[in-house]
This record gives sequence, structure tokens and C-alpha cells, in this order.
Amino acid sequence: MSPPLEIADGLQLSDAHRALLRPGELVTGTDGHAHRLPRFFYVVESWQQARDTRLTAHFTLSELMSVDCREAPLLLREFPHYVPCAVSILARYLEEFRERAGAPVMVAVNGGYRSPAHRFSAPGSLHLWATAADLYRVGDTLLDDAKSIDRYARLAAAIGQEVRVKPSGHGPGETDDHLHFDLGYVTLASRSLDET
Repeated sequence: MSPPLEIADGLQLSDAHRALLRPGELVTGTDGHAHRLPRFFYVVESWQQARDTRLTAHFTLSELMSVDCREAPLLLREFPHYVPCAVSILARYLEEFRERAGAPVMVAVNGGYRSPAHRFSAPGSLHLWATAADLYRVGDTLLDDAKSIDRYARLAAAIGQEVRVKPSGHGPGETDDHLHFDLGYVTLASRSLDET
């Protein structure tokens, strides 16, 4: 088991980090309702630490926080990085999905956590809570057609009522080149932190 990660209260971060991460800010979600962005974050000191931190038997932290150059430079190039604590819950659900699929599950770059400052972060996207993952492959199956997306969407949805997947298609709220897997607007606060 990996050593515990330090947890930071986003309201105590630097002005520059708070402007990009917007901890605790009220935003309108994709469901049209108001939700608070995550306030508590794991502190990630290096890519090596992210690669070494196993959230579950088969998922490392690095897999769920990999973003490209569309991320704000401060959050992309400078450490520490901050990832909402709910990423550990997402990893546990992805682990169960992997067990049910009987094969490795690959998360796309930009397919896990994205900060509110990432240029691909739609307002209220569940990726901002670190409770969504875009999966592009399960075992040897690329999720790039309706048949494979629908097959694994049914498998994911069977995990429980809290799991949501987007259907295959080309319209709003649909996907044609990955399986979108999410748990909703979940936040996680450590027992040792005061939320007042």
C-alpha cells in the first residue's frame, strides 16, 4: 500500500492556485443544478510520487491526473499538483469495472481529473470533481464504435445506481470514441479537516 498523501484545504492555497482551482466555488453542473467544486485536494509532489501511489490494485494516481498542454501552465508544469480527494473513490469504482470486464482498463489523457482552468473543462463537467473517467480501451477492445461502447456501458451501469455512462452517438451527451464513466458530484473531506 502506498503511503498516505498529504491533504490540502484549497481555501488555504496560494492566490494563483485558488484562482485556477476555484475551491468550494458554486458552479452550475451539467445537470443544470448548482454544485460546489471540490475544496480538499491530495498534494502530489512529483510525477514519480503519482506513479508510485496506488489508489487500488490496478490504478495509480498518475493514470487519473494525466492532462495535456491545455491545462493552465502553473498546474501543468509546477509541483505540487492538487487533485480532488474523490479521485480515490473513482479509482475504486474503476477497479470494480476492471474486475467485471476481466481486462485492463485504459484512461485517456485528459480523461480523468481536469482542473476548472483546463481548456477542455466544460462548465460543471464531472471531471472537475475527479469523479469521471473517459475510457478508450478495455483489454484489446478500442471503445471507438457503438457496439463496444454500448457493451461496456451496460457492464459499467450494472455496478450500481450511482454509476452513469454516456450512450454512444454523435449528439449532445453522447460519445463516439470512448466510454464516459462517472459517479456524479462527489466530494470527500478528510476526518482531520474542518469544513467551516
